[in-house]
Amino acid sequence: MMESTAIGNLDQRTVKAAFYHDKCDKYDYLIAVGCGAVAGLVDVFMVGSPADSKVLKWTDAQADKAVMLFAKSCGWNPKGEKATNVSSAIAFLEKKFPVNYDQRHSGDVGKLFAMSPKNHHIKSLAHSPDLVGLLFSICNQFTSTSSFLSNGQLITIQTETQELMGHDFISKLFCGIANWFGHIMSDVAGSSGAVGRGSGIGIPFYELFQACDWGSFQVGQDRNTLAVVATKVFQEGYDARFGLAMALPVLLCDLSIKLIWALKYYFYHKRPLRECIPSKRHDDLRVMLMMGTGTLCLMDGVDAAIRSGGNWVAFFLRLNIIAWFRLAVLVLREICIRAKISYPLQKELDAYIRINEALRAYISELEKIDMKRFKRETDSYALLLGKMRCTSTETDLNALLKEEYRIQGVALPYQGSFGDFMRDGSARLEFK
Repeated sequence: MMESTAIGNLDQRTVKAAFYHDKCDKYDYLIAVGCGAVAGLVDVFMVGSPADSKVLKWTDAQADKAVMLFAKSCGWNPKGEKATNVSSAIAFLEKKFPVNYDQRHSGDVGKLFAMSPKNHHIKSLAHSPDLVGLLFSICNQFTSTSSFLSNGQLITIQTETQELMGHDFISKLFCGIANWFGHIMSDVAGSSGAVGRGSGIGIPFYELFQACDWGSFQVGQDRNTLAVVATKVFQEGYDARFGLAMALPVLLCDLSIKLIWALKYYFYHKRPLRECIPSKRHDDLRVMLMMGTGTLCLMDGVDAAIRSGGNWVAFFLRLNIIAWFRLAVLVLREICIRAKISYPLQKELDAYIRINEALRAYISELEKIDMKRFKRETDSYALLLGKMRCTSTETDLNALLKEEYRIQGVALPYQGSFGDFMRDGSARLEFK
């Protein structure tokens, strides 16, 4: 009975905690804006644009290390100076994971559209490090084609047939996925013959800007569509490595807000430790994250607008697309929660949480049971049941039960003989 009551109370607490409707106080707003401002300063003065970024060299170095580490895991065994030469690792991976869709300039595609080694990684959809890239890579490898997105047009050309390893469809599919990932790793730090930094791969889903063949944006003396502007921005170094640099202030903003929020909840509000774990269930934390990221985006946008001088390519080069995407996700999530669009899914998750908590409480109670004593008691009950089955008269059964009471050390609930007890109308059974 006590166990069921405990589980019921636990269930009620879990239901109540589906969302913690805590309101932000003035200190929460100050913390959020302060963390966003610090992250904004890091973004403005440390990240900047690919041309003057203070952290881009570090992210480039990390990409080089990742490429060389992956190449070594695939069999690259350099000696001497080549052991620290990323170009050697890239050349090895290019030979290890060849693909049929690696056309590099307009001449390779019959001059159907403008393309150069600086932008072919963004125009070739199979070179994208996301789900779009994976799907087009598999389709291109299985159909001997190459697909490009340029100025709002999807262009597919026939290529030379490249035989995939494997004896059935599943093994060939696995080979195609391995080829896609291996080739992506060979391009993430630029090509083997690149002079200088080289052109890496695009930020995930950045290639979709090629479909935005609309708008009129001032670039120098010309006006370009958004697709052309996005291509020019990529050619200036706005690739996945710079995306990693842009992610640093966003990560700083998120982690600092969550850390201070958790410390405030634990030491100031005296909440249990389990309630101090940052999650989207806390209303005040979600608002703080939106305000912090909004402050970061405001500083980033103002800096980009001032330093660009009206040139949209320069503007986008300084725009932290990771921070703006993070802000859009936070706002959209908050709208869904406030409009109760996410409640059905949340209810399902809460149901599983309640079941898990109830099972955990039940298991903790089971762990308290003395199994040796339980076995002794069940064995004694089984022995008593066997003896009762062998009795044929009420007298024998009565004697057997009295003997069992004595063995178990339990006092009889009546005094004297049972017959005298039954004849006494004022007598009562007393179990001790």
